[in-house]
Amino acid sequence: MKNAILSLAILLGITTSANAQIKALVGGTLIDGFGGHPIHNSVILIENERIIAVGHQGNVEVPAEAEVISTEGMSVLPGLWDMHVHLMINGHADYAHWDTAYIDQLGDIIMPASAHQLLMAGITSARDLGAPLKESIEVRDRINNGEIPGPTMYMSGPFIQHQPYPGTEAFRWGVSSPEDGRKKVRELAAAGVDCIKLIDQDQMTMAEVEAVVDEAHQHGLTVVAHSHRPEEIRRGLAAGVDCFEHTGLSSAPEYPADVMEMIKERTAQMNLGPLYWTPTVEGLYNYEYKRDNPEELDNDCWHLGLPESIIEDIEQSIQYPGRLPYFQLTPSRRPTLERKVKQLIEAGVVLLIGTDSGIPMKFHCQSTWHELDVWVNEFDIDPMYAIKAATYWPAKIMGVESEYGTISEGKYADIIAVKGDVLRYINILSDVDLVIKHGKQVKTPRP
Repeated sequence: MKNAILSLAILLGITTSANAQIKALVGGTLIDGFGGHPIHNSVILIENERIIAVGHQGNVEVPAEAEVISTEGMSVLPGLWDMHVHLMINGHADYAHWDTAYIDQLGDIIMPASAHQLLMAGITSARDLGAPLKESIEVRDRINNGEIPGPTMYMSGPFIQHQPYPGTEAFRWGVSSPEDGRKKVRELAAAGVDCIKLIDQDQMTMAEVEAVVDEAHQHGLTVVAHSHRPEEIRRGLAAGVDCFEHTGLSSAPEYPADVMEMIKERTAQMNLGPLYWTPTVEGLYNYEYKRDNPEELDNDCWHLGLPESIIEDIEQSIQYPGRLPYFQLTPSRRPTLERKVKQLIEAGVVLLIGTDSGIPMKFHCQSTWHELDVWVNEFDIDPMYAIKAATYWPAKIMGVESEYGTISEGKYADIIAVKGDVLRYINILSDVDLVIKHGKQVKTPRP
């Protein structure tokens, strides 16, 4: 059987050696990310960074020299993606204070801490949407080089918008003309960003919006845009935005009819591929519960990598959850969230799991499983759909589906496992037992 495994590896272009250590994950129920039926009593063979065989006990033999990791009684699935995180923030309620007090500590302390927290929560890939350019690229590359722990990061760098908000110029870039928009995108592309983040596009001229999107696409970059207001969506659709963020529209009960018609017209164009949307609902949906039941805020998982002074500052800022200005309209917005998400699904949009992780009281170690829980247990979205929105589809939009997003031969071994049946109890993802990234075990099950 080992010869067959090695032959498969050669066909897949994977280099093997006599000293390479093969890991075997054996016994769990495999949810591979493609959306099909789970594989019971599964076997996954990993050599170095890559998966070399996937099957079940009976059709995949485990080499005698393999390191066997038992996944009996566990759900095994691809490492999760979170498609809307902010490494530069970590739950603090006062942005004006945070952005000035810690701007010099983002690259060395705060962003690395956020990345580590995500990884320990089973997030092996993530898209960061808004941070200073230099720090974004450096943190991403340090993770990729193995210098610091974290997910494989896809960075937008600074927001692109009409005009930066006062005090945010380090991570928000204004656009004053179509050519200026192109220039800003070219600068970001040259620095090595992975996507472009566009916001407040209803405050830009249509020519500016089109220039930003077109220039991004010329550089092979997807464009992610806010959808807080109807005109942001209209302009984004007209310009060819690839992915929209948030449910938006404040307390309006649903998306306007003309916006829905535009969305349906776009999703009908198969030649353009899917229209993606990251609704980021949980931070709003669960605010009132968290306000009235704040015990979860005391979970110290979000302390990882942060000095005591910053921990104390964050704790002080959220001492009175019911007083936070950020959430005062949320009780009126919450009842509209499910309807808007269902409208998008019915219109053929492909939803992605993303959380706005880092906003007030929303910590990187909790955000992603919270979002999955609301989708499945509150909005009655099929758990397999939700998992695919956190595995297969994120890799697809980022253009890395040949390397990530599913557990299949030849791909990077980004794998998590959790005790229990995740299709029945999605919230067991609150405590992921096993995390493997690029074939390396970075979190081990407790005895």
